[in-house]
Amino acid sequence: MANRNNDDHKMSREEAGRKGGEKTSREHGKDFYQEIGQKGGETTAREHDKDFYQDIGEKGGNATSREHGKEFYQEIGQKGGETTAKEHDKDFYQDIGEKGGKATSKEHGKEFYQEIGKKGGKNSSSNN
Repeated sequence: MANRNNDDHKMSREEAGRKGGEKTSREHGKDFYQEIGQKGGETTAREHDKDFYQDIGEKGGNATSREHGKEFYQEIGQKGGETTAKEHDKDFYQDIGEKGGKATSKEHGKEFYQEIGKKGGKNSSSNN
């Protein structure tokens, strides 16, 4: 029998990882994955600050915008709006409108409101 090199029988890291993942998946159920996911999330939250989450959120948002077109955002926006409308009443919308108005007024001066008022006036007069 010929003397074979040991390298002929080694598997790649990718293959070993795949096989290990398949074996783990066969041996453990959904609860196992939920538990390790929760532990990982808690550890990540302890070890990282707000900037970390903003950074990964921005990276994910940029990747999503590269992969999806305008129609994708219109569809998920519509679904979100419909769900929100089903789950909330008039008081909810009044409350968030008031909060948004207060935040906007803190950030912008009188000139901002004069400018948007002019634009709104032009648009409404052209619709008559």
